[in-house]
Amino acid sequence: MSQDMVTVLTKRILESVQYYENFSIPIGVSNRHIHVSREDLDILYGEGYALTHKSELGQPGQFAANETVTLQGPKGTFKHVRILGPVRKQSQVEISKTDSFRLGIKAPITLSGHLQGTPGITLIGPKGTVELSCGVIIAARHIHMTPAQARARHLRDGQVVNVKTFGERQGVLGDVIIRVSDTAGLEMHIDVDEANACSLSNRDYVMICPE
Repeated sequence: MSQDMVTVLTKRILESVQYYENFSIPIGVSNRHIHVSREDLDILYGEGYALTHKSELGQPGQFAANETVTLQGPKGTFKHVRILGPVRKQSQVEISKTDSFRLGIKAPITLSGHLQGTPGITLIGPKGTVELSCGVIIAARHIHMTPAQARARHLRDGQVVNVKTFGERQGVLGDVIIRVSDTAGLEMHIDVDEANACSLSNRDYVMICPE
């Protein structure tokens, strides 16, 4: 093999490695869960109650708590639904489309925090019950990244991209929203329905499709 051919092949390998590093994204599968406000946690678990850590999540500062609640909808109930910490300004329940059928709730597909006009639900804790007037959503699939990571990939906050999955049920997921934050950890979030459809698990990797 000539030196020129070695140089060309080396360049192509380096480009492939760089492409993979820039556009491969680890997966985080979100089961049904709830974020609670300080006020609602006081009702559910008692005045001044502090959530206890079960495990750290992929996003810095966020954790799965040992504490759970019961979700009660018009048609069904889910027990032992995990609370994710820390507490937030407003309580928010994230479910899958399949969950919405069982609960009897028409939850919209939207980004976390976009709660105006969303349906409510009943939360049942060991100390009390909270009737949420809104806050139930099916989280839109999205990718968290820092500003530096976004710049390296020529992406911007709010941009919509397609993502390719691999394995025995590979395919392309569209309408994936880029969410840029100084405190983000690089990770794509999908719910259980999406993970099962594409045979994906936590820490699997997907690729952002080039435009």
